[in-house]
Order: sequence, then structure tokens, then C-alpha cells
Amino acid sequence: MSEQSFDVIVVGCGIAGLAAAVSAREAGASVAILERAPIEQRGGNTRYTGAWMRMKSETEIADDFEEHFAANAGGYVDPSFIKDSLNAPEQQSALLRALSYIDPNVISTFAEQAPATIAWLKAHGVRFNALPNAFPTSVQPRMQSTGGGLALIEALAPKFEQSGGTVFYETTARSLILDASGTVVGVNAVTRGNKPHQLRGKAVILGCGGFQGNAQMLTRYVGQRAVHLRHMSLGSHYNKGEGVQMALDIGAAPCGDFGLWHASPMDPRTRNAGSSVYIYPYGILVNKRGMRFVDEAPGSTDETYESVAREISAQPNGIAYVIVDAKLNDVPKECAIVYSEQPAIEAATLAELAGKLEIPGAMLAATVAAFNKACVPGKFDPKKVDGLATQGIYPAKSNWARTVETGPFKAYPIVSSIVFTFGGLKVNASAQVVNTDGDVIPGLYAAGETMGTYYNAYTGATSVLKGAVFGRISGLDAARRAAAA
Repeated sequence: MSEQSFDVIVVGCGIAGLAAAVSAREAGASVAILERAPIEQRGGNTRYTGAWMRMKSETEIADDFEEHFAANAGGYVDPSFIKDSLNAPEQQSALLRALSYIDPNVISTFAEQAPATIAWLKAHGVRFNALPNAFPTSVQPRMQSTGGGLALIEALAPKFEQSGGTVFYETTARSLILDASGTVVGVNAVTRGNKPHQLRGKAVILGCGGFQGNAQMLTRYVGQRAVHLRHMSLGSHYNKGEGVQMALDIGAAPCGDFGLWHASPMDPRTRNAGSSVYIYPYGILVNKRGMRFVDEAPGSTDETYESVAREISAQPNGIAYVIVDAKLNDVPKECAIVYSEQPAIEAATLAELAGKLEIPGAMLAATVAAFNKACVPGKFDPKKVDGLATQGIYPAKSNWARTVETGPFKAYPIVSSIVFTFGGLKVNASAQVVNTDGDVIPGLYAAGETMGTYYNAYTGATSVLKGAVFGRISGLDAARRAAAA
């Protein structure tokens, strides 16, 4: 077995891993990155993402940033824990420190450090722009790195290598190495051909994403419907959950909802990453049986698309079809958003459309007739939540409810994509991993989606930003640890 030593070992070469590695190098540590992908595919999910960030500007987070996390913090928590959470971290009970819920100190640190992290990325050549209309309707501002996630990889990876950092491509971390005192001191890995390789260090940072690329873990945690989830990008297939699993194996506390995932409504026919379909609020969604099953327009699209996509995943074969009629022509182009390169399925009549979709024609006709009967007169405004709702039908449609009766008709198939999983590791505000007894595991850090943060609903446009913020925090803290050793 080959063996090498570094001050800091980083697992993963997406935004979390690169932010950690570059920050640690800047602080003077010797750093190695383990990356499962070959160099031309490095970056995991980050490589393919639009890198949306929930910020009003480069110096201001969105108004509801911390509130959204607080509203989706981990279920119904015992009030005694809530009281305890007001204490300083070192004075909190061990039960609270290990509890699977959102630590307010982690979120407040996230919010406080976001502007400084943006400034740090800018210093490395990343540029930002206000995001154009990404959804039909939005209630929160977003910006993005110019060039998306790939621009982040192309800015940071060369900087890391030019600074003397080492990257082991096509190398997968398998397990953590502990010394007799319970400190993490390295990683057992394998290179091509399943050849073992061991790296020793003073700190290990896990920035290797969730487990969406692992069918066994998905089925274990998400359930049988996992087989119908379409990966949002090729990069997510590299995220096979070893970072989460190897830390759990040594007693790390879990955090985040292991049974949920960040979902987006996606055309299953697409060959492109991020090919979401957002016109469904202006039509109806039916399943393979030709039946409606969900409120297609419960609110602003940017805040509700995930819940709709998850409902789609629960349908037969995990698929649905959005059906619109000729009135879609009334919807401005910037609202009728379809990122898929595949064409709509078109037909002159509903019966013909049912045949093309291979769904029962009689049931589709009955579904549309019942829906049309429930539509009422009112002002239709595709640019904002208009309150034009159905009456006397279940499920209701809360906004943009207009009849579907004027040919030609169009349809798109939609499945739930899986962007990343919610379940991960509990960390403190310094990105140190906490064990199930509430104590820090010395020498172990987690950032990005390897740290569990989300419950119930994704706080949109925070994933890439979280990777950058806690990658940087972990890299600097790990370098300090190495220097003091």
C-alpha cells in the first residue's frame, strides 16, 4: 500500500472541496484533494449547476435567508431544546449538540460569512451577475457566478494546483483513520484498479457531496420511488455517499432529512443538465392514469417547484405530464420557461394527445372537463401570484387557473430530478463534525452537501453558497489546527 502525508486532506473537488483546499493553502498548509472523477470531469454537481445564490447583491443576503432555514429546521423539536439553544454552544447539553436539527449558530455563521466569501471568490477571478428570470414567478432575489458552477471550478482548481496543492484524480476515499486518542489522522482510499492508497494528515475535510449517486443508499433512505428519480446532472453520479458513510461509521451525528432530496421538475428525455420545465403552473398536471393529483400552482414558482416535483415522484412510474392549450400564447416568453431542448408533444385534440402520451383518453377527458367546470372568471396575471383559483374541486389549483379547452394542445413529460440529498453530518459553526454524544470529532470537518442542513423544503439558491462558505471556514480552521500540531 502506498502512503503519503499532508497537513490537510480534502475529499471532493466541487465548490466545497475547492474552497476548503484553496483556503487551507492560503493559510500555509500542505493540502491534498482526493477526487473520484478524472480531471476533465472534476467538480461533481458544481460543474453543472447554474450556481444560483440567495442574495440581493454581492454584499447582502436575501431578506428571508435565516427565516427560511428556521422554518424548516427539523420537525417538532422539544421546547426544552429550544430554550437550551439560546445558551452559548459550550454551555449547551450534549443531547442538543448532537440533535438532528438545524443549529442556529451554523445558520447565523452562514449568513454572516456569505458576503465575505463572495468577496473572496471575486479576488480569485469569479464574477457575479443578477440572475435573469429563472422561474415564471419569484419572491426572492438571486444572483449567480458568471458562467455558473463551471466558472467556480475553473477559477479555483488551477489556483490550487498552481499554489503547490496536490490533486489525486480518479481516487476514492473509503474510510477514515483514527489514532488511539480518537483523532482523525487520515484517509484510506483506492485508485484505479482498486489499488489501496493511504493519506495521512492532521485534518480531513469531507466536501464530497451527498449520496444521490448511490442506488443502495437512496433506496435505504428515500425508498422505492428512488428508482424513478432522474439525476439533474452527470456530475451527481460521482456523489456516492462515502463521505457521509465513513463519518457515520466512526460515530458522527447525522443531520438533515435523510428521506428527502432537493427536487426539480425535469424533462426525462433531455440530455442536458438542469433541463427543468416550469410551465406547469399555467396548465394542468396529470399522471399515467390521466388524473390530476396536485395543486399545480400553490404559490410563487421559486418557492413551490420542489414540493410539486416530489408529488410527481409519488405517481405511477414517477412521471406526470403538463398539459397546456393555445392560451399559453398569452403567457410572456420570460414566464413560459422550459429549459429542455426536447420539443413539446403536440396534438389538435385531447383525444389525440392522450394517444401520444399513452394515457387513458376517457379519463383525461373527464379530468379536463371537471377541471374546466371548476375554473371561474377572474383576472389572469402570469407575472405574479394572481389568486385565480378553482372552486369545488380536489385538488384545487390556487393560482393561474384557466380552462384547458382550446387546441392545439401541448404536453411535456416531467419527472422529479434529484439534485442532491438532504441527509448528511452534524457540524458546528466551525464546520467541525460532531459525534452522537455532542462532542467534536478532532481533526474531522464537513462542508457542502456532506454536512446535513436541509429539512422539509430546500432553502433555494443556498447550496453552492453553503459549499463555498463552509468550505472556506473548514479550510482555514483545519490549517490552524495543522499549524498548532
